Amino acid sequence: MRFGIFMAPFHPMAGQDPIAAIQRDLETIQLLDRLGYDEVWVGEHHSAGTEIIPDPMIFIGYAAPQTRHIKLGTGVLSLPYHNPLLVTDRAFFLDQLTRGRFMLGLGPGALPGDAAMLGISIEEQRAALEEDTEVLMRLLACEGPVTHKTSRYNLVEAETQYRPYSNFDMAVAAIASPTGPRIAGQHGIGLLSIGATSVDGFDALGYHWDVVEKRAAEHGKVADRNQWRLVGPMHLAETREQAIEDVKFGLDDWCHYTQHVLAAPHFRAAGETFEERVAWVNETGLGVIGTPDDAIEQIERLEKQSNGGFGAYLMMDHEWANPRAQQRHYELFARYVKPRFQGLAKGPLRMEQRALGEWKALGDRVERAVQAATDAHFETDDS
Repeated sequence: MRFGIFMAPFHPMAGQDPIAAIQRDLETIQLLDRLGYDEVWVGEHHSAGTEIIPDPMIFIGYAAPQTRHIKLGTGVLSLPYHNPLLVTDRAFFLDQLTRGRFMLGLGPGALPGDAAMLGISIEEQRAALEEDTEVLMRLLACEGPVTHKTSRYNLVEAETQYRPYSNFDMAVAAIASPTGPRIAGQHGIGLLSIGATSVDGFDALGYHWDVVEKRAAEHGKVADRNQWRLVGPMHLAETREQAIEDVKFGLDDWCHYTQHVLAAPHFRAAGETFEERVAWVNETGLGVIGTPDDAIEQIERLEKQSNGGFGAYLMMDHEWANPRAQQRHYELFARYVKPRFQGLAKGPLRMEQRALGEWKALGDRVERAVQAATDAHFETDDS
């Protein structure tokens, strides 16, 4: 299983210095890169004052040379806002610039205010995503010119002059509707389940993958669970009490944003007091404000609910805690949670068990060998 984060990014309340906020985002990615996380997905938003990266591709181009290993994806690029030819060119270009560390995530656009300002009907966004993804996939295939006209763009014998560096990962977002799973199955690309741990999303996990598999079979594609990514919020500390104390820093601001600023009913916190909001996270199964053991239980629960497993778990980056506590959260997850689901720790664990079993016998041999060497020394010295 791979691990990473989904970075909208959230910076509530509005009015923070955006330069400092984006610098914190970069430093978070650099930390994850050093800690061995696998991937980061960065969002696109244009309104509401809190999610303040307008172009994830520019940010990825900025972050790539300041990291070494971690993959960087658009989480997500709101495809109906863009011309598919330009998306194709920029995707191939970033794939080349990052030498294969780029990933392309697509969605209809999450903030209603964005679509309203662009003159795109909110009611038509999901149908537009289906149509535009089909056009985009034809352009990405580089199999000849594409002509296609909508109210949002007009392609005339369009084709890209670029070629990809790698067979980079692609994924489409799924929150509440089956649109994402339908597109993922039709085109044989990954599914990015952003609302995987919400009450409705958790219940729909198995259903969403069933849609992916059915559509994939209809279109001659393969539904690959390894390309299924689940997103959920967490904050970890050494104790649950410390974790709860940590999130007094920013949980209320984040909940206020989702409840009163963000006009997205499917992504709305519950509770009016701090205690009610902590309970909403922990008691509904939405996420974890607790310890690494709690995080392990949550991921195991998601594995079971998915009816067959998934390829990656992404923590939602949310700034519930101050930067120092957030750094400690990512360190604890990397030290204690990641190894439980990845193979890299199996060898050391097996060798520790072997050493425990051989401890007495090998220790006795060492003791005898030392004594024999000592005896031989004195025998030689006496002679």
